Amino acid sequence: MPPHTPAAVIEAQRQDWNRVAAGWDKWDQFFNRTMAFINHRLVADARIRPGLRVLDLGSGTGYPAILAGEVVGSDGTVVGMDLAESMLAVATRKAKTLGLQQVSFRTGDVTALPFESGSIDSIISRFCLMFLPEIPKAAAEIARVLKPGGYVAAAVWSSPDKNPFIRIPMDVIKTITPLPPPDPEAPGIFRLARPGDLAGIFERAGLTVLDDEEFTAEVTYSTAEEFFRGLMDIAAPIQNLFATLTPAQQAEAERGIIKMVNDYRRAEGVSLPIAVRIVSARKPR
Repeated sequence: MPPHTPAAVIEAQRQDWNRVAAGWDKWDQFFNRTMAFINHRLVADARIRPGLRVLDLGSGTGYPAILAGEVVGSDGTVVGMDLAESMLAVATRKAKTLGLQQVSFRTGDVTALPFESGSIDSIISRFCLMFLPEIPKAAAEIARVLKPGGYVAAAVWSSPDKNPFIRIPMDVIKTITPLPPPDPEAPGIFRLARPGDLAGIFERAGLTVLDDEEFTAEVTYSTAEEFFRGLMDIAAPIQNLFATLTPAQQAEAERGIIKMVNDYRRAEGVSLPIAVRIVSARKPR
């Protein structure tokens, strides 16, 4: 399989996210609390309410699907989809522990959704769409499976300059080894960062865009060292970059990241700004 075909990209991502599933499980409660404002905004923008049939794309270890499941109640259903079966094993365990029988998870490709046309009331997605090799195909599938009048709400990362939480590790690694400039059209963390990027794709898929808004917040760790441990546990793209470094370079990168993160030290710990773009749209009736 050629290395840059959509199928090859998806398979590489599946392997990457399976590899970090245990890390996401370890940091589960930390990120559930930190990203709660995003989860609740997605559920609100997708107009999720009791009794609806909801789809969560890129569900990972279960959020925001679990929050949606709590809202739809026993009369509704939520299906969370992700490439990585190890991530979904964590999500399934969490839903079972919470007694959310209406929430289930399945592996699948967002560009070929296994649902009938017009069968889903609401679709939500957190930090998934920018990693897809064929985003317009995913948008077309979203538009196809939504019921007329149904809503979609998706969160993607905003620009690098507003996200030192993500940018610092990349900047430090660039000082140690040359990295090719990112292809703005290739899958990646900041692929849909600009205003109008995802909204335009939704519009071309036949959806009516309702909102395209940037939200800012902070992620707080007790120390810069804790940030680095968390980074290496969950960040598959950073793990891949570290794998290209020698042990000495890895140690140098760790020191550099910790030093830069300490610039954000406050009394309560290190607080790193994040900026997230949330786009919502509706399928015309």
